[in-house]
Amino acid sequence: MQEDPRQLSVAQQRHWDATYHAHPDMYGLEGSVPGRHALQVFRSHGVRRVVELGAGQGRDTVPFLRAGIDVIALDFSRAGLDALIARAADLDAGLDARLHNITEPLPLPDESADAVYSHMLLSMAFSTETLISVAAEIRRVLRPAGWHIFAVRHIGDPHCGSGVDHGDNIYEHGGFAVHYFDQALVDRFAAGMRFIGRIEFQEGDLPRELWCITLRKPLPEPIRREPREFPQ
Repeated sequence: MQEDPRQLSVAQQRHWDATYHAHPDMYGLEGSVPGRHALQVFRSHGVRRVVELGAGQGRDTVPFLRAGIDVIALDFSRAGLDALIARAADLDAGLDARLHNITEPLPLPDESADAVYSHMLLSMAFSTETLISVAAEIRRVLRPAGWHIFAVRHIGDPHCGSGVDHGDNIYEHGGFAVHYFDQALVDRFAAGMRFIGRIEFQEGDLPRELWCITLRKPLPEPIRREPREFPQ
C-alpha cells in the first residue's frame, strides 16, 4: 500500500535541511551537466529571466547569474537558500531567492518567465499526480516560446527498484527518496509542450543515471478568420 505522499514530502524536507546544514558545499561550486546545457540554450535564445526549481545551494544558479540572467530561485530548504544567498553575495546580480514548496502553486504571474530550470528536483518524493500538477504550473508561468529544461533520474539507474519501496517508482536509499522517471512519465509531463531533445548523462560515484529533457512552450495558434463576403 502506497503511503501518504504528503508525509513523505515533509520528511524529505527535514532530511534535506539537515543535510545542507551538515554539508554547506555538498555539490561544490561547478555547474552541472544540465546546468551548462541550459546556460548555452539561454544565451543562444536571449533568455533574461529564469525560474529555478529546487535551486539548493546554487551550483547552477550562480553561473546563470554570472551570465547576466535574472533568477527566481525557489527551494523548500532554508539552509540551501542561505548557502545560495551567501555564494551570490559578491555578484551584482538579479537573484530573488524564495522559500517555496512546489507542491503549492508557483508564486508567479501567468507568462512571466522566459525559462524554468531544475536539476533532480522533479525526481524527489513527489507522486505522479503532483508532478502532473507541477507541469501545468510550469506551462502557466512560461511565456509563449519559453523553455523548460530539467534533469531527472530514470529507471535505468542502479538504485531504481531497490531500497525502501514507497510505491509509484519512488525508492529510498540513505534517507533520500527518489522518483525514477520512465518514458511514459516524461511524455505525460511534457504534454502541451514541444519536445526538443534528451541528453543522457551520469553523475556522482555510483554513478547516477539521468536524463536532461529540453521542452519549449508552443506559440499560440494564429486566429483563422473566415473570409467575409461582400455583395457584388
